[in-house]
Amino acid sequence: MKPMVTRREPTAFDEATARLKRRRLLRQWAVTIVALALASVWLMPLLYAGVTSLKTRTQAVDSPILPTEIAVYDYEGREYEVYEVPVDGTVETWALVNKGRESSEFVDPNNPDAGLIAWEGRWRTLEPARSISFAWGNYPEAWEKINFPRLLGWTLFYATITLIGAVSSSALVAYGFARFKFRARGVLFMVLMATIILPPAVTQVPSYAFFSWIGWTGTWLPLIVPQFFANAYNVFLLRQYFLTIPNEMEQAAAVDGAGPLKTFVAVILPQAIPAMTAVSLFHFFFAWNDFFGPLIYLVSNRDLQPISVGLTLFNGVYDTEPQLIMAASFITLVIPLVIFFFAQRIFIQGIVITGVDK
Repeated sequence: MKPMVTRREPTAFDEATARLKRRRLLRQWAVTIVALALASVWLMPLLYAGVTSLKTRTQAVDSPILPTEIAVYDYEGREYEVYEVPVDGTVETWALVNKGRESSEFVDPNNPDAGLIAWEGRWRTLEPARSISFAWGNYPEAWEKINFPRLLGWTLFYATITLIGAVSSSALVAYGFARFKFRARGVLFMVLMATIILPPAVTQVPSYAFFSWIGWTGTWLPLIVPQFFANAYNVFLLRQYFLTIPNEMEQAAAVDGAGPLKTFVAVILPQAIPAMTAVSLFHFFFAWNDFFGPLIYLVSNRDLQPISVGLTLFNGVYDTEPQLIMAASFITLVIPLVIFFFAQRIFIQGIVITGVDK
C-alpha cells in the first residue's frame, strides 16, 4: 500500500512569510528600475555626445538623433536619391530617376532590370529614404587638428609627476598622524582638515603673485612643486586606512631592528595598496581635468598646455564643428576610462576601507 500523503494547510505564519517575500521582491525591482532610470538620465548627455561625434557637419544640424543621410542608388553610372513611394496602399523604396511636375519615373533598387516605373504624383511630397551613416573620420581629423600627442604628453607628465609627489608626501604625513604621538597632534590635524573647506579663490591671488615674483609663471613649477607638500584630503584617507593596520605588525618589525622609516616602507605601504591606489586615482583624475591652474600659469606658453586647456581652445576655434568637438572630447576620455576599468576593484576596496576607523 502507498503511504497516504496529507497536505498541510498553510498557516498564518506561512502567509505572512510569503507576503514579506513578495514585498521584498517588489522593493528590489523598484530600486532596480529607479537606478536604471537615473543611470539612463545621467548617461543621456554622454550618449548624445557619442552619436554627435559620428556625424558629419550637415548631419549634426539636420539629424536630431542618429547620423542619417538620404539614401542614394547607382543606376547606369549615376547616383539617384531614394524616396518612399506609396503604391496601392503599400510604401515602396524607389530611386527617383526623372523628375516631373505631376508624373515622375523611378527605378526599383531591388529589381533594376524591370526598367523605369512611372508614378503619378508630385515627387516633392515624398519622404526621402534615409540610411544610417557614421563619420568615423571625425576622430583622426580631431586628433590631427587638436595636436593630441603634444597635449597628451604634457598631461601625462603633469599627472605622473604630481601623483608621485602628492601621494608620497601625503602618505608620510598620514603615517605621522596615525602612528606617532606628539604635542598638539589633534590640533594640527584639525587645522590640516580645515584647509579642505578653504575656498581656492582665497589663496589663488596671493599664490599667483608669489610665483610671478619668483619668476615661475609660464612654467610647470607652480603646478608641480606645491603637490610635494601633501594634501589634506589625501592625508585624511590614508590616515584612516593606516589606523586599521594592527600595531602588532610594527612591533614585530621593531623587534627585528627596523626603524620608523623602514617599517613604513616594508610594513605599512604593502598593507595599504588599496588606499594608495584610491588616492593615486583621485589625484590622477584631478590632474587630468585640472583647468584653472594650467590656464593662468601657462597662458604665456601655449606649447606646454595640457588637454583640459587645449580642448577649451579647440572648442573656441571650431565652435561651428560640433562633431569635431565631441570627437576630441571622447578621445580625452579614453585613458581615464581605461585606467579606472582595470583598477576599479582595488579603487572601490580602498574607498570602502578608508571610511572605517579602527
